Amino acid sequence: MILLEVGNLDGLVALIVGVMFGPAILLAIIGFAVRKNNRKAAKVLFILAVVYVIISLGVCGSLMA
Repeated sequence: MILLEVGNLDGLVALIVGVMFGPAILLAIIGFAVRKNNRKAAKVLFILAVVYVIISLGVCGSLMA
């Protein structure tokens, strides 16, 4: 099945959700990996992940509404 058919736009919704949460989850995973060696860098990565989620929910959420 093609995800972006004329009447079925589930693929587009999945893409928007991936853009909203994908990089933030990746930053959080990297933060947990770095946490043992460098706590300051891990804290910065966690803060970046939270800020990215807040901004992406605002921008992508307004596009979806």
